[in-house]
Amino acid sequence: MFGSLFEEDGEERCSPATSGGRVVKGGEEPPPPRGRVNLSGIKNQGGTCYLNSLLQTLLFTPEFREELFSLGPEELGYLEDKDKPEAKVRVIPLELQRLFARLLLVDQQTASTADLTDSFGWNSSEESRQHDVQELNRILFSALEHSLVDTSGSTFIHRLYHGTTVNSIICKECGNISQRQEDFLDLTVCVRGVCGLEGALWDMFVEEELFEGSNLYRCGQCDQLVTAAKSAKLRKLPPFLTVSLLRFNFDFAKCERFKETGHYTFPLTINLRPFCEQADCEDSEYCYELFSVIIHKGGCYGGHYHVYIKDIDHLGRWEPPEEDPKPKIQRKMEVRVREPDLEKDDPLSVLSSIVAQEASRSVLLDQLGQRLMDKIGSSWSKKYRKQYGPIGKFIQNHSDVFMLVNNGTQVALRAQTPSPVTQAPSPANHTPCLDHTNLDKPHPEPEMVSEPEFGCWFDLNDSTVTCIRESDIKKMFQGRESAYMLFYRKTKLTRPTEAQNNPGYKVPPHLLQMAKEENRQLQQRREDLEASSNSVVLHLHLAPRYRLENGALHSISIEQDDVVTLNFDRRKTVGDLRMTIYQMQDLWEGDMALTVARSLPAGLHLYNTLTNDDVSLYSVGILTGSHLFVWNGREVCGATVRTGAEWEPVLLTVMRPSLSGGEEEWAGEGLLKEWRGFAGRVTLREVKEALGETEESLLCQEKRGGEGEGGGHSGWMVFPPEDMQRTLKELALKDGDAVLVLEPHTCHNSAFSVSGDMVTVATPSDCRWLQVEFRPERGREGEEEEERRKAKVPASGNMLLYEVKQRAIEELELQEQLTGVACCLRQVDAAGKLLPPVCEELNVRDAGVRLMTSLSLCPGTAPKSTQLFLYFTVATVPSSGWEGEIIIEQSCTVKQCLKAMLELAGLEGDGWHLRRMDWCEEVGDALMDQDASLSELKFSHGETLVITEGQLPPKGFLKLIVWLYVEPMTDSGVSMETEVNGKDEGSTEGQRMEVIAADGRAMAELRIVGQVEISEDATLEDLKSQVQTLPPLQCVCVPTPAFLRLWQLEGRRLFRILRGQQLTLRKLKLSSGMEVCVQQLLREEDLGPKEVMLHVQIGVPGQRGYYPPEELVWDASRDPSPRSLHCALAATYGLSPDSLLVAKHLPLKQTWEAISNWSQQVSKRKKKKKAESLLGAPFHLKDGDIIGVKNLLIDNNRDFSTQQDEQRLRGEEQCRKGGQSARGEAEVERVKGPEKNGPAKARKPEVALSINVGVFR
Repeated sequence: MFGSLFEEDGEERCSPATSGGRVVKGGEEPPPPRGRVNLSGIKNQGGTCYLNSLLQTLLFTPEFREELFSLGPEELGYLEDKDKPEAKVRVIPLELQRLFARLLLVDQQTASTADLTDSFGWNSSEESRQHDVQELNRILFSALEHSLVDTSGSTFIHRLYHGTTVNSIICKECGNISQRQEDFLDLTVCVRGVCGLEGALWDMFVEEELFEGSNLYRCGQCDQLVTAAKSAKLRKLPPFLTVSLLRFNFDFAKCERFKETGHYTFPLTINLRPFCEQADCEDSEYCYELFSVIIHKGGCYGGHYHVYIKDIDHLGRWEPPEEDPKPKIQRKMEVRVREPDLEKDDPLSVLSSIVAQEASRSVLLDQLGQRLMDKIGSSWSKKYRKQYGPIGKFIQNHSDVFMLVNNGTQVALRAQTPSPVTQAPSPANHTPCLDHTNLDKPHPEPEMVSEPEFGCWFDLNDSTVTCIRESDIKKMFQGRESAYMLFYRKTKLTRPTEAQNNPGYKVPPHLLQMAKEENRQLQQRREDLEASSNSVVLHLHLAPRYRLENGALHSISIEQDDVVTLNFDRRKTVGDLRMTIYQMQDLWEGDMALTVARSLPAGLHLYNTLTNDDVSLYSVGILTGSHLFVWNGREVCGATVRTGAEWEPVLLTVMRPSLSGGEEEWAGEGLLKEWRGFAGRVTLREVKEALGETEESLLCQEKRGGEGEGGGHSGWMVFPPEDMQRTLKELALKDGDAVLVLEPHTCHNSAFSVSGDMVTVATPSDCRWLQVEFRPERGREGEEEEERRKAKVPASGNMLLYEVKQRAIEELELQEQLTGVACCLRQVDAAGKLLPPVCEELNVRDAGVRLMTSLSLCPGTAPKSTQLFLYFTVATVPSSGWEGEIIIEQSCTVKQCLKAMLELAGLEGDGWHLRRMDWCEEVGDALMDQDASLSELKFSHGETLVITEGQLPPKGFLKLIVWLYVEPMTDSGVSMETEVNGKDEGSTEGQRMEVIAADGRAMAELRIVGQVEISEDATLEDLKSQVQTLPPLQCVCVPTPAFLRLWQLEGRRLFRILRGQQLTLRKLKLSSGMEVCVQQLLREEDLGPKEVMLHVQIGVPGQRGYYPPEELVWDASRDPSPRSLHCALAATYGLSPDSLLVAKHLPLKQTWEAISNWSQQVSKRKKKKKAESLLGAPFHLKDGDIIGVKNLLIDNNRDFSTQQDEQRLRGEEQCRKGGQSARGEAEVERVKGPEKNGPAKARKPEVALSINVGVFR
């Protein structure tokens, strides 16, 4: 009922799950250990902040936690047996036990609730939809009570949280009292019109409501309408009192929801004696203290939950918040050392002071700029950038003072370098004061920080846990961020001494062992990561073993391995690497230059040279697997080598006509192919000269994106004269593109047809004849062989097949024999089997008939263009080999098709259904939608249907709509496109979509190819295999399913890539009706949970355009920061990270969002800096995003927008203005108000929250 009420939007939305809320074991970086507070947070799965807040409250309710831990496996069962049908395993309490044990004992910063939500029966949509925490509280308690039936813990929820109220009506005439008792797990109190909690309780349980005047009460004893008084009292108080505040209301005048944000107080301790029916007990029975406050931040249509919790058992380490002054006790322990005066004009001194003053002796790289501003009151750009350059470069240039740690995300001081703060003070400028006993211990830290007088409070905000003061609770009395649920406990509830500072108190032994084993594995993974994270594998290419050929470097010797592999510490400098290579190559003489290289299809190409010997390999973007070319920096084997991305070579396929004599000989041999490499900055004229062609020769490019002329022809486009001065990069020519060279005398050949700037080349398949073989009805074997006759019929791609049939009848002289007999043409496969009849209303090309092949003239009827030819068989007699044939309209439904097939097969009854025969000739998927037409189900000619006895299969199967990712500009895309063409001629616009690049060009086209039905327990690899059985994809050959990429579509857009070959579809959160898209790859792919596939487009220098996009798989598992992405792009293009300008394209807004190399997030309220992750707000990088890259070394244009972006923005603005002028005045008045500017956001349908529980009675 609160499905969209608490939907997250704006700045208050929950932090997104970076990997679907799953913790994938193995293969990824281990989670970080707990912070200084020694408490673990909970990972947000996308919209589960309300669940996290409630779970933390229950965890820090020691009595609840210990009651749950008291239930052993003999009562709850074992999780390993949950899939056994006879076992009754109470999964929800078991998963809750494990989660609590991990939160208490496992040394990790965050724990995952994925297993717990799986036990709830939630899918991915439920985990990303936010609900009301009060509703969850009631439903979770109900689920636990149902799960614990017939166990010793069946009543512990009732004992801890159950209370009762009594409603009384007193007759003023006779004094009769009518009472009704009600149970409660939480009290819901009003907020509107009340100043605080105590006032709301007074109105509920002290004030009386009088029935008088026209509102009289009928007394059962007086049997008449009388004056009466109604009141309510608390009869039974639970040990734990939960109070829900009605913050959300409905304005009936405006017909909209709103949130009460006014001032509403609640006490830290409360005495409920005035509100109880019996008030004669001791005060301890009525006194409660506050220990948890669940807070809602945002409005009525979106927001975020977090919780303030009092640590009853002192499990965490409380420290004063940073913004608050330190307590007096701690101030006495400190050494009063006056900070020396800083030389603000010296950035080295200032930065060293900032780093040295940190307790951890390090500062996050993206927070250093803000710390500098706090220190001197000015930013780096204003004070130092003009003289010293960017702050990152400054740190790299002073590697003798600073070093990068934690994968380059933090700046620290080298141990031997004294800083202005840590260096020993001289008597001239410094005098120590007080506490002289600790002077010999540098920077002492007190072992225990004084705890607040009224207990330790923490703010648990999903993955983040911070210390707060008790006074911070008062800030939650009002505003958009205010208290929503209050949790009180009786003051008489005391905790044993052994429970203090003991997270393992009363935790079962098997859970202690589980936590111990997980901690051991985490420690081992962290040690392995530390050992391997700083080691990179470099591939060295030595110049004496290479030569320059066709614009690229090639190995001189084929047999000899020219690559030297070197394991090196990336924290060392370029100079250290150079010295190591000198020691490896004893015979090297002269200068040595190290240049980043990449192996391209055209050969090895060089990019930027490492010139600064004092910087580390990490700082210059050298990652594991990088290639370095070792040379003198000028030439290789006497030839000058061009370096840089602009000279990147392109491998072209040069095609020429065969030089064989005679037209027939030429047609048989076709075009000759030659592969040549050229530098990317050479012009097309220089390419022609390099090929040795004359000025009159024509250069042609294969027509892209079109169907061509088909029927044995291929279309080429002549490069216009103005293109001869353009470079290969400007013409967007890529590796593998074909270029046709035509000399003037070849244009007169009949194999070519020149029309304007188009050239049509006839290929060997267009030999303009078809062989037709007559196959009469089967009689005696001897007659059949004697009567088979053949004839070669002249044909072309435009000839109708009906004409081909008539000519064949005339050539075979069968006019009299076939008078009044229907006959048709059928193709024959390699095994001699007859294929379905071809449609005689189509021409040879459209029917998919290749010239120079054979057709059979057989008795039978040819299907029309609106009909299908299908085979069918009966599953009950598969061994008989009987197979029927039927011609049926494409518009017929599955039910009508089944009826027609049953009549031909002589079967009766309704207990039959149809299944498709897959490509393995095995019975495949059932046709579930009986009312769908054959055209909607994408049936094609020659498919086989199996009439199967019985009803349709049971539920538990997923029906997924499959799209095909077609790349017309690539060889793989063409092959897949060819299989689809001719089979979806009736496809509508809604069955095709385009994937648009940033410059408006179509990167690919998406087409619907059919549907698959598969079990939820099948793996992703099984789904890929079944997708290949779809008729349009049966001819698509891939070695393994890893050569296919499956996308999940959402809103008709590519949303995410499905990962994990062995994960089940249930684990991947796929549900029936979802759409997936299959893409063929040229290499195997197995993406990790935090590897993001991006479309990268590098800008054309001096122009507002981009080169065609390239795929980049960015590994964000170790470091999702902007710096990491810059380094990955730099390694891809062989450039320095600081020379790149990067931005993300926003297709819906037609704008670009810059990704700064030194960007940081600053909280508006608390002014705290946070390390920025590109996987989170505001960028939310995901699979398929378009990333624009500018090379500042050769391109000074920092504007990423293109002309297409501006045109679309102008078009949208005109449509917006036209829509506004067409509205009526009443609509304009209705949308007035500060909160109604802009279009209204569409709300998701409201879905009730539920938790699935098994039956244990």
